Amino acid sequence: MSLQDDNKAIVGRWFTDFWGETCDLSVVDEIAAPDMLLKYSLHEPRRGHDDIKAFMTDFRAAFPDLQFDGTADLIAEGDYVVGQWEGGGTHSGPAFSDFLVGGLPAATGRKMHFTGTTVLRLKAGKIVEEIGLDDGVTALTQLGLIRAN
Repeated sequence: MSLQDDNKAIVGRWFTDFWGETCDLSVVDEIAAPDMLLKYSLHEPRRGHDDIKAFMTDFRAAFPDLQFDGTADLIAEGDYVVGQWEGGGTHSGPAFSDFLVGGLPAATGRKMHFTGTTVLRLKAGKIVEEIGLDDGVTALTQLGLIRAN
């Protein structure tokens, strides 16, 4: 297999095991670099295994049905892999205050469903950074944190 195929396989596993229907946090230790950067427009940037695991633990507690799925084949070039996705969930858990524009009280029942594109950089078989551009305006509007005009 080529470097690009290897990297696509690693990212495919990350999307399935970390962002998929169920989250196996052990995947963070296995395929993320110790100082991995996770950065999306909705949340504060996260760095390192413990910070990334804490983020996902809190996110999934607040949105127990959280799930993201790929919507196109992964594209790889050199150390980079790009993926398109859609996903979301229902806020039926505890209060959640990780959004940059505010937080939610416990169990609002509000649903979010949005899309995005993510660029991941790998080095020596480990994910070094995941930087995503998501449709945060849609998610935040659905959650009632911003108003549509």
